[in-house]
Amino acid sequence: MREDHNGDVAPRVEDKLFHNRYLVDAGRPHIRVLPHEKPSRALLALTHACPAGCYGVNDRGQVEVAVDGCMECGTCRVMTAGTGEIEWNYPRGGFGVLYKFG
Repeated sequence: MREDHNGDVAPRVEDKLFHNRYLVDAGRPHIRVLPHEKPSRALLALTHACPAGCYGVNDRGQVEVAVDGCMECGTCRVMTAGTGEIEWNYPRGGFGVLYKFG
């Protein structure tokens, strides 16, 4: 933990994100990695750049996404805009991240 400008202990980002809730639309993910033989550098970069850690590389070297915990920030959409390797849509109404502030 670190101190804020008042000397109080400031919570970590991870602790704040823990309070968010996610309602997954089973069978209808809002992000899909399109089939690829070899992932581009941009797609591989998502394994480090996604703030929610939703992207990973499987044992075949393919990038996969787990939409559970997605913060819908759009980082993946922006980073792969030039390659078109992902399909990104907003979740249907009532699904996705439910932010809890405080």
